Amino acid sequence: MPRLTGLAFALALAALSTCSTASVSSAAAVARAPLDHLTLTVADSGDPAADGTYELVCHPAGGTHPSPQAACERLDELTTWGTDPFAPVPPDSMCTMQYGGPATAHVTGTWAGRPVDASFNRADGCEVARWDDFVPVLPTTNGA
Repeated sequence: MPRLTGLAFALALAALSTCSTASVSSAAAVARAPLDHLTLTVADSGDPAADGTYELVCHPAGGTHPSPQAACERLDELTTWGTDPFAPVPPDSMCTMQYGGPATAHVTGTWAGRPVDASFNRADGCEVARWDDFVPVLPTTNGA
């Protein structure tokens, strides 16, 4: 194995140090980035105070959501390995013709390391049940 001269050794050490620092900095940036971050937009819930756009960050809980801790705990309860808690109602579902009101919600972001882009409404019994499962992530509604 060849020996490094003083200058070559110093250059090799500097290069190694730069690579090591870059890796640590990148790892630290990834570690600081919230993996569970959602943006929720709610409209026509029947409660003007509940309508609007909110940020929800979990682990630790925070953001502009009215109840971040309770919302994060509910999302943790809904999350099961191998399933998507934000999945829409399957198209072949048998749903009651129950109208739950005009409320709508759109949720985007990242949950459990996966992208989220989900829409919610209360157009039939299945959609009402899906919405209600997400309370307090989504607000309770005053119905039709």
